[in-house]
Amino acid sequence: MTLPGGPESLERFRTYLELLARLHLDPRLKGKVDASDLVQETFLQAHEGWNQFRGGSEAELSAWLRQILARNLAHAARDFRRAKRDVARERSLEQALDDSSSHLQAWLAADQSSPSQRAAGNEQLLRLADALAALPETQREAVRLHYWQDWSVAHISEYLGRTPAAVGGLLKRGLQQLRQRLTDKD
Repeated sequence: MTLPGGPESLERFRTYLELLARLHLDPRLKGKVDASDLVQETFLQAHEGWNQFRGGSEAELSAWLRQILARNLAHAARDFRRAKRDVARERSLEQALDDSSSHLQAWLAADQSSPSQRAAGNEQLLRLADALAALPETQREAVRLHYWQDWSVAHISEYLGRTPAAVGGLLKRGLQQLRQRLTDKD
């Protein structure tokens, strides 16, 4: 692997991986498992297995990190739900992470075919993750649940203990701040 920086370059993916971890971590496990702990474990495993990475681009590194994160999410979910595990309802966490990554990419870019366009798209994904991380927690949670988990405003209001109008305000302000942060950096 000849990416500049070696395993030290992993830190660049922290907010992106934390976003993916939050998107796929069951909200009911919020008090038991922290997304940043899962990302830290992912970085530790990536650092230890750096010599096994065979990719040569940031996109391949990102995919490799998502695979490790998917494994860590699966282990966390298994550890907290052993007695309640229903094999019929299982879904591949790796596929779900790839879907989320695709969902994020669809927000940012339409048809990217050249390597430079893919690199620019990857950069935009990292910027979106940073912008989401900078939102106040309740706005970030409302945006995450509504746009990535497809929760209704009513469901979010029940979960957050707020009125539907308050959740609507959180979503509106969250999207405005995201747009502002993303256009300010252009």
